[in-house]
Amino acid sequence: MADRIKKIVLAYSGGLDTSVILPWLKEKYGCQVIAAAADLGQGVEELAGIGKKALRSGASKCVVMDLKREFAEDYCFRMLKASAVYESVYMLGTSIARPLIAKAQVQVARKEKADAVSHGATGKGNDQVRFELTYMALAPDLRIIAPWKDPSFELTSREAAIKYAKDRGIPIAQTKKKIYSRDRNLWHISHEGADLEDPTNEPKDDLWVMSVPVGKAPNRPRYVTVDFRRGVPVAVNGRKMPGDKIIATLTEFGGAHAVGQVDLVENRLVGIKSRGAYETPGGTILYEAHHALEALTLDRETLHYKQQVSLKYAEMVYYGQWFCPLRKAIDAFVDKTQANVTGRVRVKLFKGRATVAGATSPKSLYSGQLASFTMGSEYTPSDATGFIRLFGLQMRGRAKMTD
Repeated sequence: MADRIKKIVLAYSGGLDTSVILPWLKEKYGCQVIAAAADLGQGVEELAGIGKKALRSGASKCVVMDLKREFAEDYCFRMLKASAVYESVYMLGTSIARPLIAKAQVQVARKEKADAVSHGATGKGNDQVRFELTYMALAPDLRIIAPWKDPSFELTSREAAIKYAKDRGIPIAQTKKKIYSRDRNLWHISHEGADLEDPTNEPKDDLWVMSVPVGKAPNRPRYVTVDFRRGVPVAVNGRKMPGDKIIATLTEFGGAHAVGQVDLVENRLVGIKSRGAYETPGGTILYEAHHALEALTLDRETLHYKQQVSLKYAEMVYYGQWFCPLRKAIDAFVDKTQANVTGRVRVKLFKGRATVAGATSPKSLYSGQLASFTMGSEYTPSDATGFIRLFGLQMRGRAKMTD
């Protein structure tokens, strides 16, 4: 057939799902399958031997891409500058990673002259949208193959996948069901499933991976300083380092004090409510520090309008619209607001909290003289009388009306 697929690039994690999807694609389409694995800082354990495993599972080639610095500086820090948080608490660790993985996957597809891309996201979650919107935005000519939405895909249970792997000699890490479904990268780790599916259950102490339980956090606080330049973190404790190192360092500090633990029921894009627990130690420190610096350096109208924009930005990240023109336009606005967000913030880490313990900026708009209760020449109190009378004019008029 003229439209026969000759080569597929699969977003490959090395987990059970993609390990069985890889040979399934080969069998169904009778073509080469290239595994594209992204290193986003998920750790040595997850990436160890991933290339060999992919080849043993039937891949014609495995490309492992080190995306840690790009992830930190071009994705996480852009999100940080925009102050994007989904539904008040979720710092979007999984959401922000998917567009980068898909973009890198498309680049591999171009280089390898593939005619299709594939992913292992299910038909009930958000990731399918994030992957496929990125494919559509960057490579609309490539065919998208989503096995979980293919009626002929029979590996819809863990048991079926394990049997399929065993029958074909596909290496899998373990056959015992994991307690939780997890996604980890440099920015965060998510936990879903098992006892968390019941919202009445409190997360167990042994759930946490990147951080200690609050009850086991040290009894003495730790202080850390973060330097920003134009809204971007550039140094920790006075030491300059690249973005991925900044996040990793703060994650270590914050994790030791149980910082960044969140338990929430969120609204998925597909209309399902899901319950999960997230750990974002380094990201939480950065958000608190960045917020404090913006409070010093942004005027009221800009800060308040940016808060509205932040909600939209968070939705777009969550919905997988990273490569949407609107996101890029919002970035232009955000970058303008960050021109003076430069300075140093001191953060206190203690018993699960990251609290600002002081901030300074050469661009600060804060005036001690104006803020003081002592009246001075900079402010004439009597001026406020006319201002308040005009500001409340409609309220006075309404109060005089009779029903």
